[in-house]
Amino acid sequence: MPVVPATQEAEAGESLEIAGLSLPLPPKKLIGNMDREFIAERQKGLQNYLNVITTNHILSNCELVKKFLDPNNYSANYTEIALQQVSMFFRSEPKWEVVEPLKDIGWRIRKKYFLMKIKNQPKERLVLSWADLGPDKYLSDKDFQCLIKLLPSCLHPYIYRVTFATANESSALLIRMFNEKGTLKDLIYKAKPKDPFLKKYCNPKKIQGLELQQIKTYGRQILEVLKFLHDKGFPYGHLHASNVMLDGDTCRLLDLENSLLGLPSFYRSYFSQFRKINTLESVDVHCFGHLLYEMTYGRPPDSVPVDSFPPAPSMAVVAVLESTLSCEACKNGMPTVSRLLQMPLFSDVLLTTSEKPQFKIPTKLKEALRIAKECIEKRLIEEQKQIHQHRRLTRAQSHHGSEEERKKRKILARKKSKRSALENSEEHSAKYSNSNNSAGSGASSPLTSPSSPTPPSTSG
Repeated sequence: MPVVPATQEAEAGESLEIAGLSLPLPPKKLIGNMDREFIAERQKGLQNYLNVITTNHILSNCELVKKFLDPNNYSANYTEIALQQVSMFFRSEPKWEVVEPLKDIGWRIRKKYFLMKIKNQPKERLVLSWADLGPDKYLSDKDFQCLIKLLPSCLHPYIYRVTFATANESSALLIRMFNEKGTLKDLIYKAKPKDPFLKKYCNPKKIQGLELQQIKTYGRQILEVLKFLHDKGFPYGHLHASNVMLDGDTCRLLDLENSLLGLPSFYRSYFSQFRKINTLESVDVHCFGHLLYEMTYGRPPDSVPVDSFPPAPSMAVVAVLESTLSCEACKNGMPTVSRLLQMPLFSDVLLTTSEKPQFKIPTKLKEALRIAKECIEKRLIEEQKQIHQHRRLTRAQSHHGSEEERKKRKILARKKSKRSALENSEEHSAKYSNSNNSAGSGASSPLTSPSSPTPPSTSG
């Protein structure tokens, strides 16, 4: 049995403690720790411990858990790396000043946040986010930096404004205004924006969905901004409740830079299971289904696809959820954003905004975005194919190793053995018959082979 270092056990335990979950590790022994029964019992307990951690979507993405499960690949101090990059940035931009690090407020390991202020406006608070590149970064360095610097020019009533943005060949740094009210997820979970992500959302004390009118209004606003981005050819793919800022009764989308950086989506482990969700538009629609479920029921779904939905404030809500999260939807594909906007839940929502959307992307950069989007989708399709093949192999192995299948194989083996014995007996009899025919005289009557039917006797 592999030995789990005490420091790693402590880290995993710490993440559970932050999340408000109680799951003690199985006890150890100083004497008799090599007994077969004890080892088997402890292995079972450790496996149960890991199962609880890895099946919890938020917990499984936590840095402490990643370091516990894979210390070799997660040994770097990402906060230190982020501080180095941010310090280099401040050398050229002296008007900004760090107030404090916002420790673990997000779910990403390689994305760090800092509370900021402008030196000549000390009361105003801003948030700086720093992130390095992800596996889906397909833009050239030049195009990537140009598009990041273009983000502050994006004006839309349902996009949270970027105050400042810059990038180098390995990371990006953006500054936005700090919002005391927090995100849509903070509203749903009654959480404080500055608290760690695990503490806020992993094990909420009270589970309660939003009012029907809020669901309708917020849902419509989010769909409108998704349609705007899709029409612009700007890939998003990062919709979830923590990426929606609340400004009064208005939802504003966050983190447009994530797709440019090539970062993985919060819900990737879900939609990578379904081969029909293979474009960034369909990814956005599926993620909208998750967000709508959370707004309706005050918690994420236990598993996806969802077989049956609990009672909702309106059947119109269930209709949209079925079109995005049901077995049929995941198997056959997602509706378009335009189709969702036409559904009864959102079609009668009146939006009152005078702000005109503006986001001018040069033709050359639009083409670069189109190629990058195709590459992201191609990698997703390849990943889905590998998962599908692995599932088939696992199912075949499981079926082959099942008790019922073993019994069937035993019965078949017995039948085959009997058949083989019978054929050997027939062959032996035939040889015996042939030898008698050649050795005997004409007067002797021929022997009949056991395999041939005996002709009826004509004599009395």
